[in-house]
Amino acid sequence: MSKSNFTRRGVIKTGALGAGALALPQYLRADGHAGFTNAPGDSEVVLGFNVPQTGPYADEGADELRAYELAVEHLNGGGDGGMLNTFSSKVLDGTGILGREVKYVTGDTQTKSDAARASARSMIEKDGAIMITGGSSSGVAVAVQALCQEAGVIFMAGLTHSNDTTGKDRKANGFRHFFNSYMTGAALAPVLAAQYGTDRKAYHLTADYNWGYTTEEAIRASTEAIGWETVNSVKTPLTQTDFSSYVAPVLNSGADVLVLNHYGGNMINSLTSAVQFGLREAQANGQNFEIVVPLYSRLMARGAGANVKGIFGSTNWHWSLQDEGSQAFVRSFGTKYGFPPSQAAHTTYVQTLLYADAVTRAGSFAPCAVAEALEDYEFDGLGNGKTLYRGSDHQCFKDVLVVKGKENPESEFDLLEVVEVTPVDQVMYSPDHPQMGGADASLGECNNGA
Repeated sequence: MSKSNFTRRGVIKTGALGAGALALPQYLRADGHAGFTNAPGDSEVVLGFNVPQTGPYADEGADELRAYELAVEHLNGGGDGGMLNTFSSKVLDGTGILGREVKYVTGDTQTKSDAARASARSMIEKDGAIMITGGSSSGVAVAVQALCQEAGVIFMAGLTHSNDTTGKDRKANGFRHFFNSYMTGAALAPVLAAQYGTDRKAYHLTADYNWGYTTEEAIRASTEAIGWETVNSVKTPLTQTDFSSYVAPVLNSGADVLVLNHYGGNMINSLTSAVQFGLREAQANGQNFEIVVPLYSRLMARGAGANVKGIFGSTNWHWSLQDEGSQAFVRSFGTKYGFPPSQAAHTTYVQTLLYADAVTRAGSFAPCAVAEALEDYEFDGLGNGKTLYRGSDHQCFKDVLVVKGKENPESEFDLLEVVEVTPVDQVMYSPDHPQMGGADASLGECNNGA
């Protein structure tokens, strides 16, 4: 990775650890070590923020970086403190983490698993990052989580929605605050039944990687359980930009609902194609043709513009929520950047605070001590109400939002409205659920590294 990938305003540079630090991978050096990977010195601790700065999810990555910078500012005592003031845990006091000033390095995942692993490895081995977080792709999250498990650092997943991340590919060193495909299906299906009825035929366009697969599986299972029929499913490349050849066959397929298992730029482009082909005005099987977007974000809604009006989906968090924590975050983010945060920004900000809180409560940076502090941890004040980090799979459980595109937005940011807050009990599942890898799925053992 080039040096430029790891240099941002006020962050440490790749070479800041000195030439001697590169003689061996940082996590293999024993000096001043304390028995775990990249044990920090007395004055500072380095976190690694690994996000898509290029590629189809670059908009999400840019907002993630904004939130990471804000979280570091708050942890180090700057700004108004944001969610430090509303978090039910009161151990973070603006003096860094265990008295160390928080520094950070960044990398570009490019929304590619190999690139993401390379940038994460460089942050761990060259920059001494003790925790890696970020990403806006489940393929990236699974790959980087596995690397962090091997290296012996904590991975605080960013925007990853695939069941696999805390399902069949769960790891003891990895934790996810974002919701998943199963939860989307469980929350969305009852709303779709109420709005569109139970006699529907669905056609799926699905991003050709693990997030797309598990999202299609979850939506199919939940909609078929209410009576819908799945008439076809077509995989689309993650790099696809023109979806006209995929959308054209839909109207002659016998379907009356198109489900777009796409995210980011993919969703913007596929929805635009669907509207251009007249699906929003079409009739099929004696009913109005409908479009569903299982996973939404404000950034996607902004990119798709008026095309999202009236279209249902789900989201992890939304800036319009009125709880104290959400509004504190919106106020801090808006003051710093001039616009409201996305769900990607919320997730990465919260993950940074949760890591710092776990280290502080554990009194140690050792990964296994941090993991123990996070397992079965219940908290509030960070948006979405009361939240649990389940110990058996490191998945967080909280209320899920069902949203739809707003018919009469009042601003360029006022594009989605929350139509239902699905209580956490409705989206809970067993850790050995078939969609999560079944009984064979296991966290394995926590790894402290060197």
